[in-house]
Amino acid sequence: MRAIPRSIRVSALLAGAAVLILSSPSLRAQAPADIQKAVDAAFAKYQNLQEGKNADYIPALAKVDPKLFGIAVVTADGKVYTAGNVATEVSIQSISKVFTAAQVIQEQGLESIAKRIGVDATGARFNSIIAIEGVKTVVGTGAPEMNPLVNPGAISATGMVTGANADAVWAKIIGIHNDSAGRTLKVLQDVYKSESDSNQRNQAIGALMLAYGYIKSNWPQAVDLYTRQCSIGVNAKDLGTMAATLAFGGKNPVTGKQVIDPAKVPGVLAIMATAGLYDDSGKWLYHTGLPAKSGVGGGLIAVSPGKFGIAVISPPLDDAGNSVRGQKAITDISNALGGNPYAAGAKK
Repeated sequence: MRAIPRSIRVSALLAGAAVLILSSPSLRAQAPADIQKAVDAAFAKYQNLQEGKNADYIPALAKVDPKLFGIAVVTADGKVYTAGNVATEVSIQSISKVFTAAQVIQEQGLESIAKRIGVDATGARFNSIIAIEGVKTVVGTGAPEMNPLVNPGAISATGMVTGANADAVWAKIIGIHNDSAGRTLKVLQDVYKSESDSNQRNQAIGALMLAYGYIKSNWPQAVDLYTRQCSIGVNAKDLGTMAATLAFGGKNPVTGKQVIDPAKVPGVLAIMATAGLYDDSGKWLYHTGLPAKSGVGGGLIAVSPGKFGIAVISPPLDDAGNSVRGQKAITDISNALGGNPYAAGAKK
């Protein structure tokens, strides 16, 4: 009998766990006052924290107000609990990778990502070229050891979205973001231009992914659309709603629209669990148990399956590229609300 590749085994185990969590009868709704209390407490505790610094390798990101801090928690009934600035938009950056990967999985099935790109953490920086070389796998010669939440895999995933031309592909990418957020989102043109002018590394990655067969054709288009998706403007409420869409089986609890097939969501959450916070993903999962995804624009989303989606926007990042306030606030709120799915049977 042919052995199942390790990357697929890991994904299947995590996906199975997510299915159990989503269907668990032990989950109970928190009282609205308790949720708001937890959100307010985290905001008050961390609003004056000055650790970390804005990303500056993209010039436009260095200009974002480092004091910006907003929190949003969205529950199954579509209620939104907020604190701080939840209206100001920042660029979504790498959080977009989750939803573009979800679009590919929605169109082409769970194995499309696992077979073409992989679902394993690389253990390297999100924009590492060495990590690609370390894979030493040309598509078709074995299971790739990469994932769609680091730049090489994300650019490849963007290249996998089907469409007759760039406009048709973009319509699908922005469409799943709009449906998950529950409103029409727009590209922040200043960020898009800034990234386009400084993305030579991603262009090199795109060409390399074509050489290895991860991108089948037109790598410049894949890189450009990837840059555009990273420049989508979102606020904390948008991100909280997007996280909640994943938390409740692909259904946006605010609009009621089924955005992603429920059977496809566990695979998306599994990738977030293994690679959502770059090379600190294991540390995050160890302490919170929450599938999550960060962006260097300062956004961070996390999912407590069947309970809530949560998001924070706070631009100062740690050395791994993750929002400092975001990690601390989400951890505190999740702990207060019993969000860790691995602690389902634990006493408070």
